[in-house]
Amino acid sequence: MSADRSPPVALETVRDSELWAALPDAEATVARAVAAAFDEAGLEARADAELAVTLADDARVRALNAEWREKDKPTNVLTFPAFEPDEMADAPMLGDVVLAFETVAAEARDEGKPLADHVSHLVVHGVLHLFGYDHIEDEEAEEMEALETRALARLGVADPYADLALAPEPLLQRP
Repeated sequence: MSADRSPPVALETVRDSELWAALPDAEATVARAVAAAFDEAGLEARADAELAVTLADDARVRALNAEWREKDKPTNVLTFPAFEPDEMADAPMLGDVVLAFETVAAEARDEGKPLADHVSHLVVHGVLHLFGYDHIEDEEAEEMEALETRALARLGVADPYADLALAPEPLLQRP
């Protein structure tokens, strides 16, 4: 079970913001989530491949999002693959996953989730993106969400999409 094993790659978790002190075991949370993503999706990488996860703040993620995606706002997680998905098995560096504390913490609070569970979800999500998984098309989104849900179940984290499926349809706006 991935909850008890180390990631299959060299993982560097960098606390780039003091705000992450709110999650004292962030490095362990990240490591378990990376291992779960690899295990559930059957991802392959060189044993000496490197993966970096940066625990940043909204300002840093906003700057990165503006520079690389031309979106001048923070977001919960950004991924920067070092190689194309079909080259990842032999790549020396997989890429970077960057999380924005204020956005991640606010989402967890608003959704009534423990911060560690939401961080686990976003790390799994980011790792899958590095390997080419996406959620633009409905079919791709369903595959990615199913992998995320199963990876998180390995960690004892509730299905992050369960409440979305039960949500009522929005009320129609009347003119």
